[in-house]
Amino acid sequence: MVAENTFRFLNVERACTEAGDWRNPQATKLWLYHLHYFDDLNARDAEVRAVWHKALLRRWVDQNPPGAAIAWEPYPVSRRIVNWVKWSARGNELPPTCQASLAVQARWLNRRVEYHILGNHLLANASALVHAGLYFSGAEAQGWYEHGMRLMRRELREQILSDGGHFERSSMYHAAVLGDLLDLINLVRAAAGALPADWAVSASRMHRWLSVMSHPDGEIPFFNDAAFGIAPRLAELSAYAARLGLEPQAPALEALTLLQPSGYVRAIAGPAMLLCDCAPVGPDYLPGHAHADTLSFELSLDGQRLLVNSGTSQYGSDLERDRQRGTAAHNTVVVDGLDSSEVWAGFRVARRARPKLICAQANSRGILIEASHDGYRRLSYGGEHKRRWDLERSSLSIEDHLDGKFRSAEAYFHLHPQVRIRAAGEEEVILESAERIVRMRFSGAASVRVHPGTWHPRFGESIANRHLRVRLRAGRLQTLLLWGDERA
Repeated sequence: MVAENTFRFLNVERACTEAGDWRNPQATKLWLYHLHYFDDLNARDAEVRAVWHKALLRRWVDQNPPGAAIAWEPYPVSRRIVNWVKWSARGNELPPTCQASLAVQARWLNRRVEYHILGNHLLANASALVHAGLYFSGAEAQGWYEHGMRLMRRELREQILSDGGHFERSSMYHAAVLGDLLDLINLVRAAAGALPADWAVSASRMHRWLSVMSHPDGEIPFFNDAAFGIAPRLAELSAYAARLGLEPQAPALEALTLLQPSGYVRAIAGPAMLLCDCAPVGPDYLPGHAHADTLSFELSLDGQRLLVNSGTSQYGSDLERDRQRGTAAHNTVVVDGLDSSEVWAGFRVARRARPKLICAQANSRGILIEASHDGYRRLSYGGEHKRRWDLERSSLSIEDHLDGKFRSAEAYFHLHPQVRIRAAGEEEVILESAERIVRMRFSGAASVRVHPGTWHPRFGESIANRHLRVRLRAGRLQTLLLWGDERA
């Protein structure tokens, strides 16, 4: 909330001064969702906006009667219930009309749990019912509480994998779910006393997973739907867990960390950190946040990102959304201009790549990771894409092998916007980062071309960058990245 009745969400600023602005047709659905969440009640320095908040709370109740449009969809209802209860728990008093509305919202949600959407939506619904059930007293509130607790117990078992990863394989939603779980641990411990035995264990595993998957800059990687500024950062979640007296599992310090069954692999050697996507696109029944990014990777060098996937700047069902989900927006190989998994209609996936992790091992020289996927077997002439990464202290070798026949195949390498191209030829491209010169050499390339592109680290944001398209001469390509000890 940047001014009275003025909001900035997803890098778009709009006013909400009249009743119709709560469902402004000029705004995206996601922007309107954020308007109805009331996240700013619990944001940094929220107390300086207390007068605005109290007026906004009353106005929301007056202008959004039960069942009205987007305001009463179960997901924004869930987020709003949690925020109103948290705001009250921090020493604020909900106006009487808002208390009455909060009860109606909980009653409404209790009958409209999002079983048709599943995933993180169900966890948000469960969290809201627990918050409302502990805010109010009486038999009905107890029913909300018990419903929410049953849902939460069941869905944590379903959605949190044994390595701590959230099953939708989005680091952004993983961090959001971990934040919600810490809120619940905080609330239930304070209001109800005993916690379910596995909640602290789940939180600890989730914290370790996020620690392993975060880049040295403390931010998440861009596999599947992911963007900065939506979920809490690792440092914020770590501090919250510490305040709750939890003891998160320390992130692995080994050179090689394999997250199973999530399917991600982290490798560290010298100044480099490599994150490899050998994961399924998501649960078979819930691939809505999936990208066609199988066997993509991200690379940080000297604590800064060098090679990046393109990120997520919007939801919806338009061509730009489909492009950002497509294989060509990621650091992997595109065959015949097609996506390795058939992403469509914004949140749909048809035939999808099935990955197989073949090898992940550390040796005296470095780390070897090898995996394959069958996403192009749907082509009558297609076969598997096999990729091998060899990471050492001063180099990264990437070998791509394609079975079957194809008309064209291109490996994409997306550069962080701060990485400059000093020179580009058919066999070598010289990159310049803040700390080092990196040479990329190609064997088996028919051509190497530099193209303009965009990086989307936040919703509503597109930053110009460059990417390389390396056309394979036959079915094999070796890409070698070399960096010295000092910047040239």
